Amino acid sequence: MAFHKEFQTAGKKPGLQVWRIEKMDLALVPPELHGDFYTGDSYIVLKTTPAPSYNIHSWLGEKATQDERGCAAIFMTQLDTFLNGAPIQFTEFQNQESLTFLGYFRTDGWCGLRLPARGDQRSRRRIRAIEMEMSWESFNKGDCFIIDLGAFIYHWSGSESNMFERLKTTELAVAIRDNERQGRAEVEMIEEGSEPEDVIKVLGPKPDLPPGGSDSDQHTDKQNKNLASLYLISDAAGSMTSTMVADKNPFKQDMLSNSECYILDNGGSNKIFVWKGSDANKDERSAALAAANQFIKDNNYSPNTQIQILPAGGETTLFKQFFFNWLDKDESTGPSKAYVMGRIANVTQIPFDASKLHSDDNMAAQHGMVDDGSGEVKIWRVEGGDKVPVDPSTYGQFYGGDCYLVLYSYNAGGREKHIIYTWQGNKCTKDELAASAFLTVQLDDSMGGAATQIRVTQGQEPPHLVSVFKANPLLVHLGGTSRVSGESKPGSKRLFHIRRSSTKATRAVEVSVVAPTATSLNTNDVFVLKTPSSLFVWKGKGAMEEEQAAAEYVAGVLGGTATDVEETEEPADFWKALGGKKDYQTSLALQKTVKPPRLFGCSNKTGRLIAEEVPGEFTQMDLAPDDVMILDTWNQIYVWVGNDANETEKTGSSQIAEQYVESDPSGRTGVPIGTIKQGNEPLFFTGWFLAWDPDMWDQDLLKSIKERISKH
Repeated sequence: MAFHKEFQTAGKKPGLQVWRIEKMDLALVPPELHGDFYTGDSYIVLKTTPAPSYNIHSWLGEKATQDERGCAAIFMTQLDTFLNGAPIQFTEFQNQESLTFLGYFRTDGWCGLRLPARGDQRSRRRIRAIEMEMSWESFNKGDCFIIDLGAFIYHWSGSESNMFERLKTTELAVAIRDNERQGRAEVEMIEEGSEPEDVIKVLGPKPDLPPGGSDSDQHTDKQNKNLASLYLISDAAGSMTSTMVADKNPFKQDMLSNSECYILDNGGSNKIFVWKGSDANKDERSAALAAANQFIKDNNYSPNTQIQILPAGGETTLFKQFFFNWLDKDESTGPSKAYVMGRIANVTQIPFDASKLHSDDNMAAQHGMVDDGSGEVKIWRVEGGDKVPVDPSTYGQFYGGDCYLVLYSYNAGGREKHIIYTWQGNKCTKDELAASAFLTVQLDDSMGGAATQIRVTQGQEPPHLVSVFKANPLLVHLGGTSRVSGESKPGSKRLFHIRRSSTKATRAVEVSVVAPTATSLNTNDVFVLKTPSSLFVWKGKGAMEEEQAAAEYVAGVLGGTATDVEETEEPADFWKALGGKKDYQTSLALQKTVKPPRLFGCSNKTGRLIAEEVPGEFTQMDLAPDDVMILDTWNQIYVWVGNDANETEKTGSSQIAEQYVESDPSGRTGVPIGTIKQGNEPLFFTGWFLAWDPDMWDQDLLKSIKERISKH
């Protein structure tokens, strides 16, 4: 295949390359104009990372001709072939751009995509600058506007606009001054009602302006957006056909064969994905875009439906979220696994070192730790709508029929801080569940409302909770209760699975089967098997020293004289107790990876959850004090509550998180949910943000904005 001469330099070094389609040819766009897109044009955008990896985007303006749109498709396919089929391909439509695309054009924490065309699209998180008619009819009280008069660039703030919008609009005004005018313009901030004479001359006398528009009509139902189906596509009969593989998500990863190509239909969210197996035939791979367009046409979807074309191994977060427990190459599952869903590149996992917790925020965040677990612990069990102290000698033992409140107090920077873990057993009553939530809030209020609250479901304990019981493991009994009059007796045979976390703390969990069998064993771990007449400690070949020590503690709790059993040296009585020898996990644990988290701005003002993802690499500045935010690190979810969030959002923050998890197309359940208040962020939260500034919100942001403008 012949390639366009412009592609000879494509992907040679990390960064962004943009081409505009002119007269069916390509013209390179200079870097200083990256982010400026014209409504009558089409563009090809290539993002290259150091790995290297590639994203190709075709951007289609609303008024672009059909010939230019077709030309963009040809050039995108040609560039993909030039880069050996390695890129992920995206189709982008004006005002419907993907978060990946928007993230390329952030300037100091905002999305600086400018569309010099008339329009009114607005989003709380994905800010666009859209050229509008120079008339008061374009204005409203709830937004910020830029009035560009050449020598003067005015930043006009509506009386109902918030600090976030003002800050982001200023960033755009400064970017226009510095990038487009090479500094040869003045930026001035003006408030509604204090417009200077120059502005009045252009716009005329200011009439009464309407209030800010609602975002509610810009969002479709979250549940419908996350419905998807999976199709196998083939050209074996000489024309492209599609056959349904599964009619609803979450899908299983093994539904994808490396020798085939598939379409994941998420039309309710205006998206179609094409997955190309690495061993699929060349014709099917090269025809992926054409197949997607035909699928859109056959299903009467909007012609502006976004398309992502993904090579095997290059799956995006949006694609992977439709699969239950997606595993990338060289990843393994398990309770100690540090696995986080992200949208950019993998992050190198940092080994845990307790001595560096307060000097390495990133490590603290990756491992979910605020300290080494040496703080003060108090535990209460929920009984009859009240909390009852637990005997300290049994701290660390949790029963599936109970709910517990664990108060952890520690010192950070000379201040006493608190975390309340609300542990909810799988077999506790609904009344106890409700009481545990109420008692958590009550306990937090008694300490001034500054504690971090984390709801924990049995079997999903975060690393820090596991670490607070000092030398002993966290021991989880499948059912029963720790009350003096236990509600149920344990089974005659009990099997406990012991595993060390990345922080070197251990957890012992009773295997949730009626009669334990050998299929539950794992060569990487230690197990304790209790029968009426025997007690075995089974040590897998990959077991660690801490796991073996924890097994001795568990054996002591269960009572009896333990018999140590090495893997491959099991006596007949051991296999007999498990119902006979059977296959089990014998592969040593694979390398684990950590991927970037995702940040969402959330609102339930309309009575239902509206969540908008922050595009690109997020910063602390993206945490808006008048919002509730969700930080999703896959194995744990944090709800950040801004001081200026409305009372409905503050009191309903836990429900917001639950709605978010319920709407997750991957089908995950039981994820620990933490509630964090602005100004009281623990290390395992702040570590996900580069250069966290604890004093940022104490500053006068309006003053900072004006100082930024004056530095010229």
